[in-house]
Amino acid sequence: MQDQVTPTESRNTSGIGAAAGRLFAAEGASVVLMARREKPLLALAEEIAALGGLAVAVAGDVTSERDVERVLSVAVDTFGGLDAAFNNAGWGSRGTELHETDNAVYDQIMNVNVRGVWNCLRRQIPLMLAQGSGGTIVNTSGTAGIFATGALAPYVAAKHAVPGLTKAAAAEYGARGIRVNALVVGSTRIELTEQAASGTPKRVSGTRAIQHRMAEPSEVAQAAAWLCSDRSSFVTGGAVPVDGGCSAV
Repeated sequence: MQDQVTPTESRNTSGIGAAAGRLFAAEGASVVLMARREKPLLALAEEIAALGGLAVAVAGDVTSERDVERVLSVAVDTFGGLDAAFNNAGWGSRGTELHETDNAVYDQIMNVNVRGVWNCLRRQIPLMLAQGSGGTIVNTSGTAGIFATGALAPYVAAKHAVPGLTKAAAAEYGARGIRVNALVVGSTRIELTEQAASGTPKRVSGTRAIQHRMAEPSEVAQAAAWLCSDRSSFVTGGAVPVDGGCSAV
């Protein structure tokens, strides 16, 4: 990963964000971890350090502009800059049809899944431009960004927005050396899907996929690490599937 400084911004300290933090550090990145829950976040940073990696934990929420500014300031102050970023925040649920979904639920879904990415891009890109050496950003979308998955309608809409923001940013900043891609993530064995699976296991496990199983968080982290590294130097504006073939059928 060539000494990249990589904020891994997650809505929680488990699952994909934690797996990415461990993997990025193992590949040589200096990692800034951001999530809402401070205690498990600190534990993750300590775990990475115990394995010989470099990691700093900063509690915060991607829906807060100030929190995003703070974590990026820590990245610059501690490690000297920002080479790569993995924006992995997400929140959604099932349960109500569109006309029965409360505005508060709509607002929360849009704030986490769309404004969270927006907040991050608007502050990560200026840092990379100021450095003059480019950089790479990966945003987490999902199969709900391609078709209606059975999740709430606002979640499907929000996940459709992530590839749009990704393509727009890639087109605007590509000539200045910044690559921006999205991961189209299928059902993954994380806290949210485990909770949902207890009620509707067949729907959550994704029978549409060619590989009839959930992804492990580490499998998604591997794809994020590839996109954040020079190994994917000719990839930008993409929606890269990590979905067990779900988007192929």
